[in-house]
Amino acid sequence: MALYESEHTKFMREWMGKHPEELREQQKGRALWWDKPAQSLATMKNNAAADVPNKAYYYDAN
Repeated sequence: MALYESEHTKFMREWMGKHPEELREQQKGRALWWDKPAQSLATMKNNAAADVPNKAYYYDAN
């Protein structure tokens, strides 16, 4: 049974094969937006203590 592979996936595999330098750029972008350093326990506790509870009806202006 053959597994489906989209045209986009095929294109990206071919593109990355031809341009291996893009892997470094991809990793830099990921590090910028998603990979964040771990926070200390004290920082996490302070952030949790500073949370303000949501209203029961979020869109209520009062």
